[in-house]
Amino acid sequence: MLITSLLYNINHGTIKGELKYAMLKVTIYTTPTCVYCKMTKEFFGEHNIQYAEKNVVQDEEARNEMVTKSGQMGVPVIDIDGEIIVGFDEERLGELLKIK
Repeated sequence: MLITSLLYNINHGTIKGELKYAMLKVTIYTTPTCVYCKMTKEFFGEHNIQYAEKNVVQDEEARNEMVTKSGQMGVPVIDIDGEIIVGFDEERLGELLKIK
């Protein structure tokens, strides 16, 4: 019943709150000592945003992926459905995640 209801709501555009964020693919490329990475993750937590985290210190493939996507070596790099943000930009994050 819950799945049927959820599918109905998705198909009719009536999803509200946290469920709309679950539909976005959010990835953050981080390092363990990055203060702005921590701020970004806290922002995601405050707004119940689900995300995948890739530690570019430990994961060479993730590091190469990050550089390819952003042209940058600095972190955080945030990928929201293919839109790339370099650094903690709360305003841009809010726009892409539709947070008011």
